[in-house]
Amino acid sequence: MNSIIDDIRETARQLLAEGKVDVVIGYEKGSLPLKSTPCFVRSPQDVDKLIWDETCENNLATYAAQTAGKKAIIAKGCDSRALMVLLQENQLVRDDLYIIGVSCPGVIDKNKIEAETGEIIEATITNGKVSVKGIACDKEYNFADVKDATCQTCRYPNPVILDLKIGGSVEVPQSDFSDVIALENKSDAERKAYFKEQMSKCIRCYACRNACPMCYCQECFVDCNAPKWLTGGVDTAENLLFQTGRALHLAGRCVECGACSRACPQGVDIRALSRKVNKDVKEMYNHESGISEDIKPALNVYSSDDPETFLVKE
Repeated sequence: MNSIIDDIRETARQLLAEGKVDVVIGYEKGSLPLKSTPCFVRSPQDVDKLIWDETCENNLATYAAQTAGKKAIIAKGCDSRALMVLLQENQLVRDDLYIIGVSCPGVIDKNKIEAETGEIIEATITNGKVSVKGIACDKEYNFADVKDATCQTCRYPNPVILDLKIGGSVEVPQSDFSDVIALENKSDAERKAYFKEQMSKCIRCYACRNACPMCYCQECFVDCNAPKWLTGGVDTAENLLFQTGRALHLAGRCVECGACSRACPQGVDIRALSRKVNKDVKEMYNHESGISEDIKPALNVYSSDDPETFLVKE
């Protein structure tokens, strides 16, 4: 891991010194244990801020379109998929983007740890072990046991688009939609009860929307006054309308980075909706977002062979 950090810093230093980019978007150590934060390096003297480890959870593609000038960006597999979709949707200019690809072993689920240890006071990550000193207790974990749920189902840990690769590749894990199928197999009443319970936790802070690289609309549908979709209050039905509306807007676009779930302060199971939509898009259109420059977004493609099974024929 240290060699990867050294290579990232040296690459950033060279790009900035040669004037090839105006800014390098990466990660730096956060103010809390097991937390990194997005970092915007504009000077060769500041590249030593950059880090790379299992706490680098933010999808940095979120900041790419918002950052002016030529930029280099550290991209995990999911970040690179998001960049691919943003390029396809003309939100980014490829010539203004230098992608430094780094394969991702997964990121830590800090909430899972704090559920056992209480607030984390100190923590270290060494050789696949996460040692934590918490308010309630001290404990050591295998990284695999506290890996974020999104990372456990990730099929693209390696960057799909890049200008420079740093470090080796990560073995692609076997994954399926078994979690979605389990939810589909529940009765209507059981699913209704599950989502009612989840949506009752939502406070509509919109952290999920703000963390999502695909949510870049200048005006979100929930903020519209004409027509007015939602009131200013918070209730279960309106929360579900917001979350399902957002999931449908991400159909064929979501890259399953998990940024929305990790940003949620209430622990709402947002992935249950997005994973269901992704499964349906895969089955009906054989489409996965952001995995190839040659694959057009699902909703941009028309085929005369579309079976249109959703239509009721007389």
